Amino acid sequence: MPMRRVTVDGVEWRVTPSGRVTQYDRDEFGLVFTRVDGSAQRMTRVSPTGSRSREQALAELSDAQLALLLAQSQPSEMSPELGYRA
Repeated sequence: MPMRRVTVDGVEWRVTPSGRVTQYDRDEFGLVFTRVDGSAQRMTRVSPTGSRSREQALAELSDAQLALLLAQSQPSEMSPELGYRA
């Protein structure tokens, strides 16, 4: 599975596609942000503007776009895709 790393406010996060497929398969997909130390996960959905391939769309996102998506994400305890776990 493809992975990116982004540092936001001095904290390093791994970013991967969620793997969950919805009815909007090519229109949007989930991104999971996981702190490198494993202490937190966050989830958001993104609509690709270029490639419709999840892997390519993730590669096309800039670090600034990833930081914005992280700011808009929800914590794992609020996310069904992450099993509502804290």
